[in-house]
Amino acid sequence: MNLAARLKPLNTPLTLVAAVLVVAVLTQLLGVSLLTRIVTVMFVSLMVVLGLQLYMGNSGILNFAHIGFMGIGAYTAVLFSMTSEAKVLTNADLYPFLVQLHLPFLPSLLIGGLVAALVAAVISYPLMRLSDAAAVITTFALLVIIHVVLLHWDRVTNGPRTLFGVDNYTSLWTSLVFAVVTIFAVYLFKESRIGLRLRATRDDHYAAASIGINMVVMRWLAFIASAFIAGVGGGLWAHFITSFTPYSFYLAETFVVLAMLVIGGPYSVSGAVVGTLVVTAAREVLRGIENQVNILQLFPQGFFGFTEVVLAIVLILILVYRPTGIMGSRELRWPRRRGHAELAQPAEPEA
Repeated sequence: MNLAARLKPLNTPLTLVAAVLVVAVLTQLLGVSLLTRIVTVMFVSLMVVLGLQLYMGNSGILNFAHIGFMGIGAYTAVLFSMTSEAKVLTNADLYPFLVQLHLPFLPSLLIGGLVAALVAAVISYPLMRLSDAAAVITTFALLVIIHVVLLHWDRVTNGPRTLFGVDNYTSLWTSLVFAVVTIFAVYLFKESRIGLRLRATRDDHYAAASIGINMVVMRWLAFIASAFIAGVGGGLWAHFITSFTPYSFYLAETFVVLAMLVIGGPYSVSGAVVGTLVVTAAREVLRGIENQVNILQLFPQGFFGFTEVVLAIVLILILVYRPTGIMGSRELRWPRRRGHAELAQPAEPEA
């Protein structure tokens, strides 16, 4: 068996990784600090969106709580990575046993992801029985609960005040490595037995149950894996931004992440990548227009919210005219002979 045949099952993730590598290399060659910052955040967002796709794309259940687990991972990771002096300076009421904790960057990230996954495992199992509107409302309620806990648990999160003093460990290449690993992990999950069984419950849970597939367990495992990825992504984001509040992990960020996945296409890994790239580029262009209008003072009262409004309109149009997003269920694949990417086109689930 030649190398091409062995790599064929990994055609899609290799194609997606090649695309993000091109973006990273071009960003490094240009050497513009603002562009480097934008692309670094984009790679972290890509990781979070992929985590959402792992659960939402395979189960068909919208998950509002995803950003809440990102917040859990962020706060956990920084509490392990910050020095004792920095912790005391930023939160004098922090529990004494937390003040003494100090680990390197990578273990802190993994612990943040594990804590997020543990919280998801403990609270989500009964919720996996729900479908349709009940499931959506429940995950939104879960997001509210996580936000309230982060907002008022002063002795851990510093409450509504800004948590500062976090070391900047997340670079362009660090975020790229984690994004690449996540692309492979999410795609392999999709093609695994659990992923196939989970999609079977999405398409027809009665038929899936008739052949012995446990819908609750399949959803539960995917929800835990999704929370772990969100938690690690939150830790990466926190170590890049270096100061944040619980409001950073609430409705505004939830809307952006959902827009990235829905616009790109929630039913494919390629959709998550394309959606993240497209929405990030669109946001920056719209922000540039908004800032330029404000600089020129074309509106006496200011010109604010333009970016969010346009993204919301685009999201509505996508849901109306293309409910499965730009990619639908298709995955980007690199053909053997032709010099451009082609699309594998499995049957798309009904909207």
